[in-house]
Amino acid sequence: MNKILFFTTSLIFLPIFVLLTFAEELKPIQLLKPQVDKGRPLMQVLKDRSSSRSFSKEKLPMQVLSNLLWAGFGVNRTDTGKRTAPSAMNRQEIDIYVATADGLYLYDAKAHVLNPILSEDIRAMTGTQEYVKDAAINLIYVADYSKMGTSTKEDKDIYSSADTGFISENVYLYCASEGLATVVRGSIDRQALAKVMRLRPDQKIILAQSVGYPKK
Repeated sequence: MNKILFFTTSLIFLPIFVLLTFAEELKPIQLLKPQVDKGRPLMQVLKDRSSSRSFSKEKLPMQVLSNLLWAGFGVNRTDTGKRTAPSAMNRQEIDIYVATADGLYLYDAKAHVLNPILSEDIRAMTGTQEYVKDAAINLIYVADYSKMGTSTKEDKDIYSSADTGFISENVYLYCASEGLATVVRGSIDRQALAKVMRLRPDQKIILAQSVGYPKK
């Protein structure tokens, strides 16, 4: 009887143990120093800036990913902690979540690190379009309203949307410089995605942006 009970108990708890073990395998990723001395002239990049909805499944090299995130919303003035994109009253309320084939990460701009959130591939959930599951990464722009003080709900919505636009355009320009495909997207099941991402009630998904190499 004891052997049967032990075997049954093991079956019940094994899936939980496996999940916890797998989650622990996802480690923080220390990004590489951004290559600020590379890239094409701005006017050429502006000429080539475009949206693309066709992606290969090729992963982004670590240096490219590091440069991309820094260009989007990295710290470009270490003495003040200010960033490559403006934000209302410098509240820096936009967080960038990075959905990859390996899992979901949160970009820590100050440390230039990707911190693990989920050890599962949720790229397909970041948009309603079929192609989002193929892009190397999907950036999810999340506004943290707790950082926006006593602003009204309307002002929080306006400012966070504008600040997301600044970041998204930085990503667009970097992609144009490096020959990457990208598109910013608003068609998202925000409620379902927020639940999977374990967001708080005062966090709001604004937009998502797919990035990867063009499909050949």
